[in-house]
Amino acid sequence: MTSLRERLRARRPIWAVYPTARLATLVLAAGALWLIPGIVGRIVATMAVIVVIGLVAFEYLRLPRAKQVHAERTAPETIGLGDAATLTYVLHSEWPWPTRVQLFDVFPPGIDGAPPEAKLALAGASEQSVSIPITGQSRGRQPFGDMALRITTRLGLLARLIRYPTPTGIVVVPSMANVRRFRLLALQNRLSEAGVRALKQRGEGTAFAGLREYVPGDDPRQLDWKATARHGRLIAREQTVERSQAVITLIDCGRAMTQLAGKFPRFEHVLSSALLLSDVAATGGDRVGLIAFDDEIRAFVPPQRGRQALTALRTTMSGLDATLTEPDYASAFRLLATRQRRRALVVFFTDVIDERAARQFVAYAGRAAMRHAVVVVAIQNEAMLNAARPTTSGSLALFRSAAAEELVREREEALARMRRAGINVLDVPPSRMAAAVVNRYLEIKSRGLL
Repeated sequence: MTSLRERLRARRPIWAVYPTARLATLVLAAGALWLIPGIVGRIVATMAVIVVIGLVAFEYLRLPRAKQVHAERTAPETIGLGDAATLTYVLHSEWPWPTRVQLFDVFPPGIDGAPPEAKLALAGASEQSVSIPITGQSRGRQPFGDMALRITTRLGLLARLIRYPTPTGIVVVPSMANVRRFRLLALQNRLSEAGVRALKQRGEGTAFAGLREYVPGDDPRQLDWKATARHGRLIAREQTVERSQAVITLIDCGRAMTQLAGKFPRFEHVLSSALLLSDVAATGGDRVGLIAFDDEIRAFVPPQRGRQALTALRTTMSGLDATLTEPDYASAFRLLATRQRRRALVVFFTDVIDERAARQFVAYAGRAAMRHAVVVVAIQNEAMLNAARPTTSGSLALFRSAAAEELVREREEALARMRRAGINVLDVPPSRMAAAVVNRYLEIKSRGLL
């Protein structure tokens, strides 16, 4: 009794084998034969019942047992928000006869996808794989529910239901599409398609790379006179961009990041761009770190190098969310000053839209710029810019346009105040932010500003 109550509470079937609609139709047809009058009708009906019972017994014997059919779900450990991936089901049968299988699965709300609806023909003693596309819709760990198989034979009179507890899940991380695309284009020397400008890496910068023979067109200031006198011909120093420097991304998790920019909030575009910048910097040999904050510090990852750093950043970013609180710039810059004393490139993702917030921000960013190279990535609000240019007539449209135009003007004044204070400002829309941030990083590195 207790087991039955637990099964009902868990919504699990009481029996593993149950009749199908086809068997019900067959029984109904056999029962209708009893309406035939006379002894002939009774004989025909009795024979029909015997045939149905025989078919059911034969069907039961042809149904595979639960231990003779296996199902596995293979999913990627992580998937980027809005990125596509593949989920694979592997069905393995040890039963010697062919069967038909229908797959059921419970998807988490943060994963867009569905198991195949059609029945699959599984041959005897065989294995079959089915792949379906999935898309990440919400960051964080997305646990899957149990799987179930509904197994029938070609007759389809009985069905066996097998349930597989599968406590697996997918971690939805910030979008990796930009990172993968950047790496692919870099291998193919086609970075211009991603909006990344080609910059010379050798012959510029501050780190000594070696000596070589002078060729016409080289900067005469790079001549090494001691080496020239020793070899009896002109020798030039070759320099390269200095590596193993710190690149720290500061991410504003305040209310300005909750606004939508297309399908996802602006905050998701920020995380994707910060992840791409960190990947480029780490690949180039720099150390990468992170500070995320709203009204308090939400996350801090000290600068480190290599793939381990990117894994730590991706894991940390997966647990971040934008909140409806005002950002506390003081706490972010205080942590930066205490934990990063050596000069670093600080890329600050935020949006300041009023003069009061700009004054507070400039006060802290100006002091940080005395030690670090600070780049402020101001994220444009495309909806507000479009609202400032009305496309319809009427008093309500004009009122909205005037209000949006005033906000745009205050934002431009705030950004101008930052530039006058000597802060490097990058004013870009979310759609072009990733390439613009990488370009600015490469420019700073090539000019030896670190």
